[in-house]
Amino acid sequence: MGLKDRAVITSLKVLPQHWMSAMAGRLASLPAPTVAVKSFGRFYGVDFDEVKEPIDSFGSLQSFFTRELKDGVRPIDDAADAVVSPCDGRWGAAGTISDDTAMQLKGRSYSVRMLLHDDAQAQRFAGGTYATLYLSPRDYHRFHCPLDGEITGIRYVPGALWPVNGAGLFHVDGLFTKNERIIAWLRPSHDPTALVAMIAVGATMVGKIRVAFDDAVTTNVSQPTVTVKSYQPPIPLAKGEEWGHFEFGSTIVLLGTKGAFNLDVKPEGTPLKLGARIGSI
Repeated sequence: MGLKDRAVITSLKVLPQHWMSAMAGRLASLPAPTVAVKSFGRFYGVDFDEVKEPIDSFGSLQSFFTRELKDGVRPIDDAADAVVSPCDGRWGAAGTISDDTAMQLKGRSYSVRMLLHDDAQAQRFAGGTYATLYLSPRDYHRFHCPLDGEITGIRYVPGALWPVNGAGLFHVDGLFTKNERIIAWLRPSHDPTALVAMIAVGATMVGKIRVAFDDAVTTNVSQPTVTVKSYQPPIPLAKGEEWGHFEFGSTIVLLGTKGAFNLDVKPEGTPLKLGARIGSI
């Protein structure tokens, strides 16, 4: 990577990452004229035809960034065996978890145990499958469930807010294990003995990550501490149902225990659309 990326990472070692990201979230939430919202969307290449609400109904950049889509523009593959993309974005590293190891990119690995912050659960994913999915500023920033199941618990892990672009991926070892994140545990309907970890990873300038089924769980809080919650009874989620959103963009990591699902892995950088098949159960 070039000198510019190295300079960015060096700067973020001394700059207040959380304060900067919180301020970015506050600024994005300030009232903004429609011309500013449209300019923001055009700059990043947003397809306005997909947006559910009229553009002039968005009172801030944040409300536009967390926009909903029109019904039907992201059909959810309804084949019984289909595992679908939980978000818009592009493929990152994906493959098989071996010796507690997954890849953030070629030559850069990380510990699944450290990612999950839970030794007992991490052991269950030995020999399982992982996928990394990146969102850009132009993408729809709500994320959804990749298959039918029920949420048995959730974990908020505070941490840093390194960028998840090339600069961070190349220069920050174990990036996903260091950034703050929310982990939702999904018990698949097709195999209650399996487990899927759905992980929303924070990043520089991501104001917050919010959870659709639990308003009390969010990131980038003033006094962060590891938060663990179990849900009794579990919370059912259908394939394609929303489970959270980013206030500005970041990354989704999916983990499946061995046999939970198979992935149709594509080259890194291949575009993704919410609801399209990415694998099978």
